[in-house]
Amino acid sequence: MSFIFAGVALLFFVKAVSSVFHARWARRLPSWEATCSERVCARTINREASAAAAPRAPSPPVGEKDGMRGIGSSRDLEASPASAPDFIRCSVVLAARNEEDRIERTIRHLLGQRGVEIEILAVDDRSTDRTNEILQRIAAEDSRVRVRRVDSLPNGWLGKCHACHVGASAATGEWILFTDADCWLKPDVLARALRVANRERADHVALTPGVAPETLAGQAWHLAFLLTIVDWISRVNHDKPKAYLGMGAFNLVRAEVYRACGGYEALRLTVLDDVRLGLLVRRSGKRTRAFIGGDDTECHWGATARSMIKIMEKNYFAALDYRAVPAFVLGLGGPAVCAVAAIGPFTGTLAGLAAGMALLSLIWPSALLARRLGWGWGGAVLTPFIFPVLFYSVLNSAWVTLRQGGIRWRETFYPLHLLKAGGVR
Repeated sequence: MSFIFAGVALLFFVKAVSSVFHARWARRLPSWEATCSERVCARTINREASAAAAPRAPSPPVGEKDGMRGIGSSRDLEASPASAPDFIRCSVVLAARNEEDRIERTIRHLLGQRGVEIEILAVDDRSTDRTNEILQRIAAEDSRVRVRRVDSLPNGWLGKCHACHVGASAATGEWILFTDADCWLKPDVLARALRVANRERADHVALTPGVAPETLAGQAWHLAFLLTIVDWISRVNHDKPKAYLGMGAFNLVRAEVYRACGGYEALRLTVLDDVRLGLLVRRSGKRTRAFIGGDDTECHWGATARSMIKIMEKNYFAALDYRAVPAFVLGLGGPAVCAVAAIGPFTGTLAGLAAGMALLSLIWPSALLARRLGWGWGGAVLTPFIFPVLFYSVLNSAWVTLRQGGIRWRETFYPLHLLKAGGVR
């Protein structure tokens, strides 16, 4: 039994040390001041001041109505003109299905982006609520917003992938940002990402989704999720040959690179379309930079651990390329290993104590990430104990997918054989 405890201790300790090591290169997106020289920043500030003084068509404020302060107000929109000299033009593509509760705030946040010339291509993916009505109203108010409506899904496509393809096909910007319909961006995040891309000579910038957890368990889940990808972030930021990453909350890619690598035409049946867009970029020989999103990319889903299990039903099995054996090994073996570590200290053996302490060592990298997110220690302390739930979500994803013979996404069912045959790997 001591050998088992020793093996478990080594496993968790290596994970903790590895995560701390890789966390050095898993940081937040640099501030505006850090992304440009003093001369360039001064020139940009002068441009914004001149643009703000120029007359423009009014856009109704939504700050008070939606409970937001500053974001999306008419004053913010005046500070980010639709057409400013020398600003990089960026097309923002988002696919929305039945998002009437959040879509207006999302669009207003996008219209509030500063330091970039922006166009928004909002694709209504067969919504049955007021999503299209809201989008059409905003488009009538601001010419930077263009709406596309998908009434029927063509064969051989996932709904979101098709909607992103429709939007990207109409994009006219030098860069294309793919983001979620419920993701609220800070006013300068797009300009900062473009500055980083220019400085790093990158063709793709990805930010992890930020959440506002309602519980400590929700915080712990998000920290555990970041621990599972912190090495991915580190590797892409070191330009490792096989490293890739993409995030649905913020996938910013140079337009010519997007089209050259095949874009959503290639990803038409890929559930993890955001991650695999990063794979296409890497296969085309281009560079990615990845950052922790935090409140730069505030997404309104997964606020609790229970909701995350449901959200990940379609994702985790897809991440394993629908291989049942690895899914069940992780789903059953992971909680078992955590249980061994948890009972270790109660055995009275040195190896058992080491196993328990090694499990708790995951608090160390979790606390580093929590600090970068501006969170307290509570979620970090809970993170080691949320990992069994994370492993369970892998098992649940595989079980649900196999039981129903496919996935149900955006109220459409996609059979498993189709996903296996058509997904990008």
